[in-house]
Formats: sequence, structure tokens, C-alpha cells
Amino acid sequence: MKKYLLIAFMLVNAVVFAQKGPKIEFKDKDNTIDYGTTNKDDDDGVRSFEFTNTGDADLIITNVQSTCGCTVPSKPTEPIKPGKTGKIDVKYNMNPGPIRKTITVESNAVNVDEGRVAIKIKGEVVVKPVVNLLEKKSSSPMMQ
Repeated sequence: MKKYLLIAFMLVNAVVFAQKGPKIEFKDKDNTIDYGTTNKDDDDGVRSFEFTNTGDADLIITNVQSTCGCTVPSKPTEPIKPGKTGKIDVKYNMNPGPIRKTITVESNAVNVDEGRVAIKIKGEVVVKPVVNLLEKKSSSPMMQ
């Protein structure tokens, strides 16, 4: 009987001491969006990080900032109600080369350290190959 009372007591304490307030949960695995291999001509560089407020109070995104000027994030302007989703759009400038950028999201979320969470983008921007039409024509079967 004492064993059951102890278990009941621990469960009640877990519920009582559970964090109250807004909580942010991102949809993407490891809070990362992978651009894959892409090129500037076919991709505008915009990606959206979707998140849900899994807490019991309004979630307010107070600031979103990137580690450099080549990545421009935008944040929601209105509070996100409990159970609702929001998004943070990120626009990368699509310069050729590897993409490895971190964006810091600041909020009133109680489930992340000091209300801050890092989201990341990765991938590679390649230069689209230029096709020389003259070379293509000279190798056609009709020219032989």
C-alpha cells in the first residue's frame, strides 16, 4: 500500500511541477532545414520553419537574428495561441558555395534555455552549368 501511495505522490508532484507557460516545438528534425544541392537560378532561397506552441499561454517571438547578413529571417508579429502554429521565414542570398547558417530565435518559451533556440539551414548552392549551343550543334549527327 505504501508503494502505491508513493507512486501516486510522485505522479501528483510531476503534474504540479510541470512547466507552465508557452512552449515552442519546431517541426523540422534537429531544428534544421536542408536546402540540399540547388542553384540560384532555380531557387529563391526562402524556407519556412514551422513551429507549434505546445504550452498553455501565448507564445511571443521577441527577436529572430542571423549570424550574417546573407540570411534574412522574419518573425511572426502576433502572439501564437496555445495549440496553434506559426512560422519563421528565412531567405538565404543563394551565393554559390556551402550553406551553414544559424538563426537565433528569442521568445518567452519556458521549455528552452532562457527562451532561446537555434534553428539552422544547410545545403550547397552550385553554379548552373552553361551549355554552349555551338558545341552542341557541331556534335549533332546531321553535321557529320
